[in-house]
Amino acid sequence: METLIYALVAVPYAWLVAVLTRRWLGRPVGRIRAAVVGLAAFAASVLFTESTSRAAGLVDADGERAVPLAVTWAFSLLAFGWVLAIGIAVLVTLEALWPSHRWANPLTAYRSLQRRNRRTRRYLDILRIGSRHGLGQIMHGHTNDPSLSAPEQRAAAVVRAINEAGVTFVKLGQLISTRRDLLPEPYLSALASLQTRAAPLPWPEVQAAVEREIGGPLDTLYAEVDPDPLAAASVAQVHTGTLLDGTPVVLKVQRPAARAQVEADVDIVMRIARRLENRTSWGRDFRTVDLAETFTSSLREELDYRVEAGNMDMLATAQRRSGAGVTVPAVFPQASSRRLLTMERVEGTPLVSAGALLAEMPMEQRTAMARELLRTVLDQVLVHGVFHADLHPGNVLVRPGGTLGLIDFGAVGIMERSLRDVVAGLLLAVGQEDDIAATDLLLLAVDTPEDTDVEALRRGVGAVLTTVSLRSGAGVSIFAAMLDVIRTHRVSVPPALGLALRTLLALEGCLRLLDPEYSFVDGALDLVPAVFRQKLGPARLASQVPTQAAVLGAMTRRTPAQLQDFVGQLLGGRLGFRVNLLEDEKERSWISALVAETVGAVAAVVLLLVAAVLAASDTGPLITSQVSALSFIGAVIGLGGFLLLLRSIRRMWDMRSP
Repeated sequence: METLIYALVAVPYAWLVAVLTRRWLGRPVGRIRAAVVGLAAFAASVLFTESTSRAAGLVDADGERAVPLAVTWAFSLLAFGWVLAIGIAVLVTLEALWPSHRWANPLTAYRSLQRRNRRTRRYLDILRIGSRHGLGQIMHGHTNDPSLSAPEQRAAAVVRAINEAGVTFVKLGQLISTRRDLLPEPYLSALASLQTRAAPLPWPEVQAAVEREIGGPLDTLYAEVDPDPLAAASVAQVHTGTLLDGTPVVLKVQRPAARAQVEADVDIVMRIARRLENRTSWGRDFRTVDLAETFTSSLREELDYRVEAGNMDMLATAQRRSGAGVTVPAVFPQASSRRLLTMERVEGTPLVSAGALLAEMPMEQRTAMARELLRTVLDQVLVHGVFHADLHPGNVLVRPGGTLGLIDFGAVGIMERSLRDVVAGLLLAVGQEDDIAATDLLLLAVDTPEDTDVEALRRGVGAVLTTVSLRSGAGVSIFAAMLDVIRTHRVSVPPALGLALRTLLALEGCLRLLDPEYSFVDGALDLVPAVFRQKLGPARLASQVPTQAAVLGAMTRRTPAQLQDFVGQLLGGRLGFRVNLLEDEKERSWISALVAETVGAVAAVVLLLVAAVLAASDTGPLITSQVSALSFIGAVIGLGGFLLLLRSIRRMWDMRSP
């Protein structure tokens, strides 16, 4: 019978623990943990009450009650209260370390578990790869391995690890290889050698993937498709084919497993970036989270070939408007989808392997090709603000007849007009060796730490401009040198500007392959004034007049009233200055809550100190043979202070959380 009574009391007691904890914390508590802790607290309270009854003199040696019933109830309630408070403290600790979450449905929980398992396996795989190639020693800056003693050897080890890690990390390495503001030279050269080649998929798998995307057999759209791939990479495979009307095309088919692999790796990349930014000063300086977000966004866009098709349409429109002689292939939307891209076949040889073809051309023709490529890219970057952001020599084709073509538009940069004006001015300042203007324009475009030495930055930029102006164009990379200066001064480059500089840096390499003696600076200096004339031409300026006039008109209409108000306050002695340190309502609320919780915590500590003093007191009337009234009151006050302290700690923890 006694066991049944205990069981009947235990259930509402556990419920009471959960309810009180929820009210005390101001948030829900997991039912299972609340039930377990509540039942444990009930059992502990029973044992605690029985064990302290004799020590407090509530019962005599025979187990009979030795004090009035009211005193027994008072002690029992106090004991239950303290055990209840300890149970709440346990729940508070669990909630702080492991917050409760809503239960997901079984299917969602199963899928989440699968993702977590895949991520864990991938983490372990990456850790094994990194350990095998000594990346841990390289990251900590010290190694006992003789094969990693030189910077070039360490860079080669990093490249081997990245190649083994797969497509996502290869593409991340390729991106970083163009960011001279992030890494020193040995690593940049090594990362530039990364490749995404892969063994080709069997033709039946490719055919099935194409037919899934077009929703029918191949012959509904294509007269033929060559089963042998033109190229095979980790993400996609390329085949040549012919449409039903005889148009020669190229099919870019995404590998079926590519998206799942990339999504798993992207999650890992973001976690690593957050850890670097939280734990390292250089991670905060270079905003590794922003860099990772830009990379993951770009990579996800590359997996959606509808984005690439839109990029090609934008660049083709820009090419038509400028009359550039560089070919951009047309897209066939009826034969394209998220994982399939069908485009015009542009015949040509990739610039990276066109050495023999270029050697047969007269130098005048090669110079003209270099000039046309420079004009096309500057027009994309500075005039239209839409540019090819992956302009390595493998994506530039040398076509029959001495013209050029562009391919692979998975990465396209978008740059707003205000930033385009800054970049155009920067190019002009570089050409004129104006270090002051170049530095000022650079500072307008980048994010600088508060402790940046602007004068030292200006001297660094000036040294680069002087060096470039006095050396031959061959082998001189103005943007590589500028990015080295940016990295030295820990200047953070915005993503759009970073893509533009990456494109211009890659363009320098392409120009040197076309004509080793062609100077990027001299060519840009010839072309940028024409770009400015186009940007500042009568038609462009005329289009801006209505907007600027509307802004000026609105400001002019308000000026008399504002001036009258200012003069009135000045003459009336009412003009003053006000500094709004806490203007935002959220800031005021946060400060108010912080003050309230701090006061609560201080009050709790004071109550606990008072309780300790009273509990240690041996004076005053006794309410049992062993306990004085002051000690009992101290225990009650201590219970209140303990509960108040728990609440303050939890609230402050919540306020500290982002």
